[in-house]
Amino acid sequence: MGQIFYLMGKSSSGKDTLYRKLTQENPYGLESIVSYTTRPIRGEEKEGREYHFVSVDAFERLKSTGKVIEYRAYNTVHGIWYYFLADDGQIELDKKSYLLIGTLEGYESLIGYFGKDAIVPIYLEVDDGVRLQRALDREKTQPSPKYAELCRRYLADQEDFSEERLAKDGITVRFNNENVEETCRNILDYIGGFGNGHKD
Repeated sequence: MGQIFYLMGKSSSGKDTLYRKLTQENPYGLESIVSYTTRPIRGEEKEGREYHFVSVDAFERLKSTGKVIEYRAYNTVHGIWYYFLADDGQIELDKKSYLLIGTLEGYESLIGYFGKDAIVPIYLEVDDGVRLQRALDREKTQPSPKYAELCRRYLADQEDFSEERLAKDGITVRFNNENVEETCRNILDYIGGFGNGHKD
């Protein structure tokens, strides 16, 4: 059986950059799972790479037909944004292993859907001051910077990724992501310990 290596961390911990690096290196042939979101696409993003960008109506249609595996809703200053994973034929754990970005809540939902042995958490940590500076630098490059939303997400992360929740979910292995090259090597070594992306 394959596994889902689940990359998560607070906002601006470098998840997207590291995800791209891991998929480029990818010595274990991990497949990508493209999640969905209803938020607007950012300047550096591409449809079908970071996410499938869809309307709220499209999300509601998938949800009503039982195709949504897990989702979370963020009540932003620009309205509600949904992020979700759909049962759209991408995931075949009897044949393959995968790399996926998500949240702690999503990790809990995937365990409920696929079972604990199928999901391997990869938790990223970065100093809070570094994260905030990264977020500000990124937002400045957007056509219409959304600083209020940046601040909301930054503060919400303190609760979403509290030490109590991490302990409850058994998240003990952590990767400091100050240097993406080094972090990438460390994570690939970790994944390799599961036997080319699979447990022995």
